[in-house]
Order: sequence, then structure tokens, then C-alpha cells
Amino acid sequence: MADDFSYKIEKELGVISEGKGGWRTELNFISWGDRPAKFDIRAWSPNHEKMGKGITLTKDDLTALRKLLDSLPEAQD
Repeated sequence: MADDFSYKIEKELGVISEGKGGWRTELNFISWGDRPAKFDIRAWSPNHEKMGKGITLTKDDLTALRKLLDSLPEAQD
């Protein structure tokens, strides 16, 4: 149950954005519950003590997301 929740950040890949209070939206490679690591996008507090909601992606999912983002027209301000 909730007591069995575990994760290990295998590799910090990059920061997408930083908000007030030092919380950062990051792309990391994380193993959840001792399962094989996957790509993960979510907000983290400083020192990774707390986390926000996020999304976990396989390599195929991440590749598909990249293709989708590359196909979008340039954002206009």
C-alpha cells in the first residue's frame, strides 16, 4: 500500500522550469517500486523531498512525444 511506495532517481536529465519556492519541473529517469526505470516529468521541491503530480513515459512514449512536439507550429506570443 502507501507504505510500500518507493522510488529512486537514477539520473537527473534536466530542468524544464523553476517556480516560486524553488520547486522545479524536471525530466528524470526514475525507478518506481524497484521496477525498471522510465522517463518522468513532474515538479519537485528543493532536494527532491516532495513531489507533485507528473507523468511517467517509456522510451517509445518519449520518442512519440518528441515527434509530436517537433511537428507543432512555432508558438506565437
